[in-house]
Amino acid sequence: MNLLFYIGVVLIWGTTWFAILFQLGEVDPLVSIIYRFSLAALILMAYCLATGRRMRFSLKSHLFMALMGFFLFSLNYWLFYLSELYLASGLVAVVFSTIAVFNILFGALFLGSPVRPRVLWGAVMGLAGIGILFRPELVSFSFSDRGMTGLALSLTATASSSLGNITSARNQRDGIPVVQANAWGMTYGVVFMVAAALAMGKKFTFEGTFPYFFSLSYLALFGSVFAFGMYLTLIGRIGADRAAYSSLLYPLVALFLSLEYEGYRATLPALAGVLLILLGNYLVLGKGGGKTEGRMKKEG
Repeated sequence: MNLLFYIGVVLIWGTTWFAILFQLGEVDPLVSIIYRFSLAALILMAYCLATGRRMRFSLKSHLFMALMGFFLFSLNYWLFYLSELYLASGLVAVVFSTIAVFNILFGALFLGSPVRPRVLWGAVMGLAGIGILFRPELVSFSFSDRGMTGLALSLTATASSSLGNITSARNQRDGIPVVQANAWGMTYGVVFMVAAALAMGKKFTFEGTFPYFFSLSYLALFGSVFAFGMYLTLIGRIGADRAAYSSLLYPLVALFLSLEYEGYRATLPALAGVLLILLGNYLVLGKGGGKTEGRMKKEG
């Protein structure tokens, strides 16, 4: 089951990069994100109520679910959109792949998780592979003021995503089920984003085209409800560091979509990058990679 979840996360979140292209147009990006997570939160809340799942939690639990929502369902998305105003999307993807390293460091700092050398080396190899795949973006990177601003934004967004991962792991260890935590977390995330949008005077417009509506539905249902459910469940089962290694594979899916729809041509260095990522993946997930610290509680 863990392998199926892992594959599902890679395929879904790999395709969301392409789906987001249809969200960039008439509607402000922050408003589109609000629509996405509002729809996702409604779906999850309705599912929880229909299946009779426990929705009452302590104030402390709500505070941690709100914290997860802030880091994982609002701040990181907003910062990533802003970073793409300064950096190429491929370079932003490279920066985001460092979440595996962030999770290892934050897991050790906040959860007391051991830093396993094999996992760390696997993450480093995967990052190197991503760097080879996106070598043109890396070569054209300029350490100008705009470039440094974009790098700072994307690194902060990645750190925010990682902190959301770690908060989710803490919530699961405290016995908060993944589905309910996501439902409340997305709801709180929407509240934070609506407050930000109102403060900045954003207009809540809507693009009534099929591509916009279909991509919004896909991002909400598959990219948010299903993928986050599988991913955060993996965090509870195999640890934040190993689960986050899936982020090193997202660009591969985007690469194959580019080959099919955007005229991308694979090169020998790109193939070498793919092999390096797969080898790093073997080191992280293969036998001897180690198990997650403690015995995090499974979803209830």
